[in-house]
Amino acid sequence: MFKLASTLFLTGLACAACVSTANNNTPTYLKDAYAPFFMMGTALNEQQISGQVPEDLLVVKSHFNAITPENIMKWEVIHPSPNEYNFSASDQLVALTNEHNLFLIGHTLTWHSQTPDWVFKSPDGELKDREALLALLKEHIYTVAGRYRGQIQGWDVVNEAFNEDGTLRNSLWLQIIGPDYIEKAFEYAHEAAPDAKLYYNDYNLFKPEKRAGVVAMVKRLQAKNIPIDGVGLQGHYALDYPDLSLLEDSIIAYGELGIEVMITELDVSVLPFPDEEEMGADVSINIALQSKFNPYANGLPASINTQLSDRYEALFKLFLKHQDIISRVTFWGVNDRQTWRNNWPMQGRSDYPLLFDRENRPKDAAFTIIQLTQ
Repeated sequence: MFKLASTLFLTGLACAACVSTANNNTPTYLKDAYAPFFMMGTALNEQQISGQVPEDLLVVKSHFNAITPENIMKWEVIHPSPNEYNFSASDQLVALTNEHNLFLIGHTLTWHSQTPDWVFKSPDGELKDREALLALLKEHIYTVAGRYRGQIQGWDVVNEAFNEDGTLRNSLWLQIIGPDYIEKAFEYAHEAAPDAKLYYNDYNLFKPEKRAGVVAMVKRLQAKNIPIDGVGLQGHYALDYPDLSLLEDSIIAYGELGIEVMITELDVSVLPFPDEEEMGADVSINIALQSKFNPYANGLPASINTQLSDRYEALFKLFLKHQDIISRVTFWGVNDRQTWRNNWPMQGRSDYPLLFDRENRPKDAAFTIIQLTQ
């Protein structure tokens, strides 16, 4: 009976334009199954947004109700030079999400990475001063967030501003403006898009030291009446990492601040890593490909697929336990073909971290987490 039900569920999941259920009361789409609990989101790349991969969009429209762009709203893409803004892809995305009534998160307004050098340096190569960089940050946020006022429901205002020990990352934002650049970014975002939810987003927020730094930051903003609506815990995880008790502690700690908690950028790598410390999401890490760290180049073994399903089951049991705190779970990609995990921290690896495989076929993990809602 379980095998038959699984087949029916998976047929429904694979057919993005139809619904096939094991019984009349069982939803087969992720967003329907989790509608009573929290939103289910995914990330889209430029090819998907532009309609070049229509089969991916069928899955998106059927299974997800929240969208985050992977790269098109990052500074180097949307504002590549001082007098140039590129809104073509983001306009397409806004039109897509409006058409299908999807919750859209803008990603991201302030980040140390994928930000052009000209943002921080004058034409002569010297670092800009505080006032010049603040003026540019305000102009950028007003222009980007202001353009989509009322059309983008949430913004990742600041991304990855903390070190693992809970101190602020020594980015050029910090060096030039000072620690209050975070406050200024949230102030500008609220002024530009007063109806949008405003979020802080980072990886490894289950670590106690990093958690403490972010909690303190949120409290400082709250004490100054600077709007912050939530914290996004990037879920770049592995089959045995992190310790879920630490993750639960963090979900509770952020929830106690009276803000939304979101699991963002969720994916579960099945591959070995050279060093546990590199299992976060630091995009600057680039290691030469080694075969021992790419063991499944020819496909995902059944035993590992089972481990992946078990890991997702454990994660979603935890998320459902704290459904009163968690408002959204967003996967970082639609399928394994798209995932950034294939190329990080080594170019050319074959990873299998998502619920849908390279042909958009649902894995056992998809059925497993739907079953948790029944």
